[in-house]
Amino acid sequence: MNQRLDEGKLCPRNMASDFVLFQVASISALVGMTLGWRGVMTKYSGFYDLPTAWSNVFWGILIGGFYGSLTHNFIVIPYIEQLLIDQEAAVVNPINLLLLCVLASVAVHLLLRRDRVRKGSSQTTSGWALGLAMGGMMAMVFILRILESFEMTPSMAITILCLAIFGPRCEALISSFQGHLMLQGKRWGAVLRGTFWRCAYVVMFAFALVNISAWIFIIPAALIFNRSSQNWIWESIPKEGKKRLRKIWARNAREIQNLKTSQLQSTPVDGVVLDEE
Repeated sequence: MNQRLDEGKLCPRNMASDFVLFQVASISALVGMTLGWRGVMTKYSGFYDLPTAWSNVFWGILIGGFYGSLTHNFIVIPYIEQLLIDQEAAVVNPINLLLLCVLASVAVHLLLRRDRVRKGSSQTTSGWALGLAMGGMMAMVFILRILESFEMTPSMAITILCLAIFGPRCEALISSFQGHLMLQGKRWGAVLRGTFWRCAYVVMFAFALVNISAWIFIIPAALIFNRSSQNWIWESIPKEGKKRLRKIWARNAREIQNLKTSQLQSTPVDGVVLDEE
């Protein structure tokens, strides 16, 4: 312990303990997962199998821990080591990249083809929940390694923020898309497409750790596909559920409009309160 503190005197982390760094990384990833959940799952609350979704969150945390650690150890670290030797010749190891992304896509496929998922036709929402957890764990691993290995600079702070927000969301988009394709009967085609998109975002995330400009490409792509995710989930809802959901949205819109109207009518003008006669 004393040796650890002595080493910390020369460390730019100002003797911050590993526990504190772990807490920072965990909270950052949880914030991103929460934003991803509220953006999609909350909107359709009550119209999908919530217990199954939470079950996939558990599996996502379990698989995502291994996925994030293996990605960092066998893709990110070798890539950064190559950069230190020759920046122009540095490339991500294609064999490790393809192998890990195939394994992740197959794991998602196996989890989304379980009977409890198929009975409720909840591949899309279960894929979103599963992906949020997997991406959250990957983001947590990446953020923790950044805090342990690099000095904190404005560019590193931006990278951590973007990892926390878009790490869970990117994986959720891919897993949800994979579930959407499975719902259409494209089972192994979903695995291949999921593998392709995972390879793409893992490469971009590895590049983003050393070049902040990578987020210029990652963020717009994530926002564009985020719009499509609404359609994927909407198509997975049965017809009766869609009718009830439309009625709920229409009622909520009327209530909001009535509230705004009542507030305008009771707004004081020149000291006089306008009320309905």
